[in-house]
Amino acid sequence: MKCTKEYRLSFTEKAKALVNRMTLEEKVFLMSGWVGTEHDFPTPEDPRDRHYNFHPYGAGGCERLDLEPMLFCDGPRGVVSGTGRTTCFPVSMCRGAAFDPELEEAIGHAIGKEVLASGGNLFAGVCINLPYHPGWGRSQETYGEDSFAIGQLGSALVRGVQAENVMACVKHFAFNSMEFSRFKVSVDCDRRTEREVFLPHFRDCVEAGAASIMSAYNKYQGVHCGHSAYLLRKVLKEEWDFDGFVMSDFIHGVRATVEAANGGQDMEMCWTHFFGQKLMEAVREGRVPEERIDDAALRIVRTLLAFQTARRETGLPDPKILNCPAHRELALRAAREGITLMKNDSLLPLDRRKVRRLAVVGKLADKENIGDWGSSRVYPPYVVTPLEGLRRIAPDTELVYCDGSDPEAAKKAAREADAVLFVVGLDHGDEGEYVAPQDLDPSQFETMGGDRKDLRLHRDEIDLILSAAPENENSIVVLMGGNTLLVDPWYDRVRSVLMAYYPGQEGGTALAEILFGDVNPSGKLPFVLPKRPEDLPPVNWDGDNQWYGPYHGYTLLDHTGISPLLPYGFGLSYTSFALSAPEFTVKSGELAASCRIRNTGSCPGTEVLQLYVGFDHSAVERPKKLLRGFTRVTLAPGEEKEVSILCPLDKLAYYDPAEARFKLEHMVYPVYIGTSSDPGDLLEGSITL
Repeated sequence: MKCTKEYRLSFTEKAKALVNRMTLEEKVFLMSGWVGTEHDFPTPEDPRDRHYNFHPYGAGGCERLDLEPMLFCDGPRGVVSGTGRTTCFPVSMCRGAAFDPELEEAIGHAIGKEVLASGGNLFAGVCINLPYHPGWGRSQETYGEDSFAIGQLGSALVRGVQAENVMACVKHFAFNSMEFSRFKVSVDCDRRTEREVFLPHFRDCVEAGAASIMSAYNKYQGVHCGHSAYLLRKVLKEEWDFDGFVMSDFIHGVRATVEAANGGQDMEMCWTHFFGQKLMEAVREGRVPEERIDDAALRIVRTLLAFQTARRETGLPDPKILNCPAHRELALRAAREGITLMKNDSLLPLDRRKVRRLAVVGKLADKENIGDWGSSRVYPPYVVTPLEGLRRIAPDTELVYCDGSDPEAAKKAAREADAVLFVVGLDHGDEGEYVAPQDLDPSQFETMGGDRKDLRLHRDEIDLILSAAPENENSIVVLMGGNTLLVDPWYDRVRSVLMAYYPGQEGGTALAEILFGDVNPSGKLPFVLPKRPEDLPPVNWDGDNQWYGPYHGYTLLDHTGISPLLPYGFGLSYTSFALSAPEFTVKSGELAASCRIRNTGSCPGTEVLQLYVGFDHSAVERPKKLLRGFTRVTLAPGEEKEVSILCPLDKLAYYDPAEARFKLEHMVYPVYIGTSSDPGDLLEGSITL
């Protein structure tokens, strides 16, 4: 990876020299988006191509000084720019279920190449906001509910993208996890919660070398995040020593010229409403110091210059890289690794010799369902639906399809089949990025889902399962959606349940392979599955103010002593594993956890081992335990390995607001290694610091 922070800083003096040669107008131009100006790309002639981010969104540049502009491509499930050409990977939540940083870095490489082949040089798809509540409509764009896992996977995506000499932009800084009220809500929390829960994953990505940060729409403690000197200047640029540039979220990310510029905002995207001429006037009138403009210009020029130099040395990829066979195979691998087996009462995998007729029920079985239709929407050349995947993988099995609109037809199909598969859940109309109807541009967006106030399936789908499943003892449910789906009252009426998330353009293939046992499932839930909605933290999705407490997800259920239906990190396999001989030591500034793991079943399989650390003896209130490491291990039948997981000791520290620093306590720490956050799935030991 060439464009590291150290590499970028080596361009500081050259960047200063260029900035010193610029006029105020040229420096402010660096900070201003192109949309609606003479510099913008032309509107596509074909109306089908007039979607959001068809062309990269540009900003800045200086042709006089041979400085290329910033050319923005959105994400995160692939490159948004272009139509019918780029690869659609599974959504980040599905990739979070894979718990595979190596896979995520490989996806970053592929995305970086496709950004360049699409005419861009920045990928703004490293979405790492933490869902305080799983109803957040855009939570499909992040990796789960745990800050540590989000940081590990987000950092892997940063590394992969930037290894291709493409700038990675991390978003949305910070506390952005509501849709309906995202333009008005002011989020608040105590300082420890801020530093221990909602900011660590951003810091991880900064330390991984991220070139850019996008600020959030919402307010934090009453101040718009795009104006927040606390977040952008004090935390990000001073404390974390971030060397790159900050851009605003689009259109409403900047609300006032002086406040944004003085607060640390470096670039207004993608329309220029408050920078440009208004910013130059503010500088000339003394309301914004020119030193602030110089700092923003230096950050932008240095970053652009470093990546531009690296690209010119290595060249650009062939446009044929878009949706090439290798990238399609990577999308398939991600779906295979992420799809999660939640329940299996000796039914899966299906036996082709016994399942000669399969009833497939539900409209989502025959729908290209790859996620929301907001700014993350990707336009691949094809999508394999679940029904199409089954046709390909099981050509000799008779498929009887019912969309579910006629319950009696569904019951008849189930009764006459060897097994019945319900494909149910959510689509872009149920959840996703939200824009109020009055703000909707039909040439940019077709529909927005917003937040989910009810985490259950649609009533008609619940009724469909309850009526048709009793007709066939071999009933399977496949769930589609971006986060937690509560499974009452039908969960006990079926034998097997899989979570498919939004599995990308090859999702139907992967799903069918798993159902028929060609692939052994290895995904793990990146969120806890509670029994009741009341077990989750309260959120007012339409409110002006929202308090974020220190606990959510599995940490909240641990804290309250409430058992979930399924724990965080849970996922079944078609084989079985046995763990033994746990060891926990401290060496060279790291916690080292190890155990032996054996495949005790009859087929190859992959397990995700997870490391948790407890804080029972802390002097301050802390979570019962926190995820602090994970690794995937693949074993043949009967094979045994010793597996180690390392965790830096600074990841065990807590934030002391009085001293404004993280403190590592000297005490006994309970340590756990196992296959989920459930105590019954963990081997326990301890370390002493």
